[in-house]
Amino acid sequence: MKKVHFIAIGGSAMHNLAIALKLKKYNVSGSDDEIFNPSKERLEKYGLLPKNMGWNEDNITSDLDSVIVGMHARADNPELLKAQKLGLKIYSYPEYIYEQTKEKTRVVIGGSHGKTSITSMILHALNYLNINHDYMVGAQLEGFECMVKLTEDSKIAVLEGDEYLSSPIDRRPKFHLYQPNIALLSGIAWDHINVFPTFENYLNQFEIFIDKIEPKGSIIYFDGDENVKTISEKAREDISKIPYNTPPFSINNGITSVLIEGQEYALEIFGEHNLQNLKGAQLVCNQLGVSTTEFYEAIQSFTGASKRLELVKRTSNFAMYKDFAHSPSKLKATTKAVKQQFLNRELIACMELHTFSSLNKEFLAQYNGAMQYADKAFVYFSPKTLAHKKLTAISPEEVKEAFATDNVTVYTDSNNLIKDLKAMDWKNKNLLMMSSGNFDGVDFLELSNELIN
Repeated sequence: MKKVHFIAIGGSAMHNLAIALKLKKYNVSGSDDEIFNPSKERLEKYGLLPKNMGWNEDNITSDLDSVIVGMHARADNPELLKAQKLGLKIYSYPEYIYEQTKEKTRVVIGGSHGKTSITSMILHALNYLNINHDYMVGAQLEGFECMVKLTEDSKIAVLEGDEYLSSPIDRRPKFHLYQPNIALLSGIAWDHINVFPTFENYLNQFEIFIDKIEPKGSIIYFDGDENVKTISEKAREDISKIPYNTPPFSINNGITSVLIEGQEYALEIFGEHNLQNLKGAQLVCNQLGVSTTEFYEAIQSFTGASKRLELVKRTSNFAMYKDFAHSPSKLKATTKAVKQQFLNRELIACMELHTFSSLNKEFLAQYNGAMQYADKAFVYFSPKTLAHKKLTAISPEEVKEAFATDNVTVYTDSNNLIKDLKAMDWKNKNLLMMSSGNFDGVDFLELSNELIN
């Protein structure tokens, strides 16, 4: 029985990997200085919650086969220092995922946006068709107990390829470590400016990702993005290059259908960006031996990944959606999707500036026109969050000027935003709530019930 210890086991990715290894019958232990739900409840369920919070170098013993260190830990973490002193095998999260899947056909989904959705679509199709596979995905999916699955017998591993850093002692982007046999690149829009200070530097990470594709592998890429198209077409001669774009589609009575090889398929999902994601997922599945007909038969029942245009509440004349969107390109794509799906309804779109990039004064100009498809756009940010992230103060006037459309109203108090939403008449309107946070603790389902009542 292999013995593995996690330093910073409470992370969203780390705790899922810990559970996956426990299910694989490994002897798993872990530590952290603080753990919140849902990680806490899930670790407790599997008997993996540390008895005491904090770091203890006594957790590190010479009989450990591996130590996995998460981004939440620091380079001077006492457990990490002892592991280094003992000469133990130390892995970052992505390094260990590669170690577990290096003998399999690895599919890696990269891009600034759409990664989770595309990965989820592929997993849904493979599950529907009873094709055994390992996986790692960055969001909770309906019907999945754990977001990581690692087995001995699967020949396929489907991995979401995040471009953020691997660990406090490994500053490489995670997706540089997976070395895909089949890679997908969905789009490139500058993000993580605290790590990649210029767009050129950020773009270079994706060039490296493509260069890491295994010999005679393939790159499936969205050719509607000029940056993606350019770097994909420059890939090595031995790599197969497979472009994709938006498939033909129609919208009738709020239902989107795609026309594929003369056959119409009605979908649960909608939005051009989701249809592009769908086409990319189809091409990946084709590479894995799934026919196009099989894929679209399976995908008709796909309802979407958690917090990706996720339906909160729907009535005959109202719908509320929540979405993880926070970057400029995601905001634009998501608001456009909801507006196009319900052309006869007014769209009220709310977004929260929450990430380091979105709250950075130098980055704000990237939001020019990002909310233009909403009839009314409400943008919220917390001055306390700015102070906590030690960022330069910004004013509501500067935020409104950055978005550069007259439909935008800016809030610095989420209570006032919610109060104004509750004062509106919601007949024949849709509400879209977009954030990587939660607008300071808003319960979206409770809010939707209050609005329609």
